[in-house]
Amino acid sequence: MNAPMQRIFQVDDDYRLISRLFIKLLALIYLAAFYSLSGQIVGLVGSNGILPFQEQLRNSFAAQGYAAWWQIPNIFWLSSHDWALQAASWAGSLCALLLLAGIRPRAMLVLLFVLYLSLTQAGQFFLNFQWDYLLLEAGFLSIFLVDRPTRLIIFLFHWLLFRLRLLSGLSKILSGDPSWGSLTTLEYYFETQPLPHIGAWYAHQLPEGLLMAATALVLFSELLLPLFIFLPRPFRIFAALSTTLVQIGIIATSNHNFINLLTILLCLFLLDDRFVRRLLPAKWHKASPPLPQHSGHSRFAPVISGLAAGFILLVSLSLGYQMISGRSLPEPLASIAFTGHQFGLGNVYHVFPTMQRERHELRIEGSQDGIEWHAYRFRYKPGPLDRQPAFIIPHQPRLDWMVWFVPTQAPEMLYWFDRLMLRLGKNTPEVTGLLAHNPFSDRPPRYLRVLVYRYRFTSSQERRESGNWWRADYLGQFPNTPPRRP
Repeated sequence: MNAPMQRIFQVDDDYRLISRLFIKLLALIYLAAFYSLSGQIVGLVGSNGILPFQEQLRNSFAAQGYAAWWQIPNIFWLSSHDWALQAASWAGSLCALLLLAGIRPRAMLVLLFVLYLSLTQAGQFFLNFQWDYLLLEAGFLSIFLVDRPTRLIIFLFHWLLFRLRLLSGLSKILSGDPSWGSLTTLEYYFETQPLPHIGAWYAHQLPEGLLMAATALVLFSELLLPLFIFLPRPFRIFAALSTTLVQIGIIATSNHNFINLLTILLCLFLLDDRFVRRLLPAKWHKASPPLPQHSGHSRFAPVISGLAAGFILLVSLSLGYQMISGRSLPEPLASIAFTGHQFGLGNVYHVFPTMQRERHELRIEGSQDGIEWHAYRFRYKPGPLDRQPAFIIPHQPRLDWMVWFVPTQAPEMLYWFDRLMLRLGKNTPEVTGLLAHNPFSDRPPRYLRVLVYRYRFTSSQERRESGNWWRADYLGQFPNTPPRRP
């Protein structure tokens, strides 16, 4: 191996402490993700769930044979029964705790990646989000981080954060949404985001000029700050602190599960041991001992990490080009990119490229006689006007979140929503258990309907007078209402 290549695979001593800290904190994010799924996965995709994963596996195997195992990589090919789905979520929680305790960290990271990849595949629409893929790629890179924070792996963490931030910014520009150009996005965002919490109500009351300045700060943090990642140390530190400040602002005003926490965590790699050593207790200051120079791991690690790096760079550059240019990838590059996406590697990121200007809320009601109707109540999505929007980070209630997309009336949204209505009509306990209140606990309803309301935050004066956080206007019965755009 020549000298330049040797430098790439050398351990970077400036990141030993950072690496240990990152893995500990990543364990907490993994724990939150798995624990959040443990109470939902069976109702979402179990045998009696909204989208039974067994059906997808059975149909895929019938169409493709054993090639389907590669197309849908997951451990549930061995068993996709409810107990297996539940066991995977609890096993992931246990592995995260063992990783936090420092027990067999590399083995735990491998298991966590495999388990979360499997649950992501099983979750279908419900786990097809950018934060799920971000956690997968960060978790995969962390496998190579244990004891060996090489310059190549540190670069890949920088590359991941760069893609996350820059592509999120570019997607806003490329979308053509005028609210980003006019800096009016935050006039709508706080009340139209999927699951606002109480901080969003207060942020919505801020003066227009301050909201425009905050929108400009978001664009600056996504379009210019990412370029600082590859500049000298002072610029990287500035980018880390500034990005962290923006993420804290988002957490203070939005329920976005763990993505903002994970973004802050990735910013650690813009710092170095010299910076964080001043902030940590003395017992953390001792770096991990180096691996023996002639260990099996040290011999094969450069080869494995080099292949992984090449694959991630190829997939991410290809998908990034496709997103920015709008052109399809040629074969076999498209197949390679698809494989990377299926394994959660090299993903493109485009957080909120377009902004909704109205919030359409669906109210599902059932009846025994068609005259007296009773509403199902979700756990966290807006419903009763006087219910305070809850702060639930890092939890993500997947059903509540997905209902936000249904008013667009996109075919794939209508498909799973129809399955939800079918389960409610049968009073399936695994699905009704995802709700805060089922008004038909004794026997299933004979009739179901869905009403659409336009929800808006109340003003400070309206809040004082009525006690309500929301005001609602009836729009009609779904789907006989205009689709929400965008």
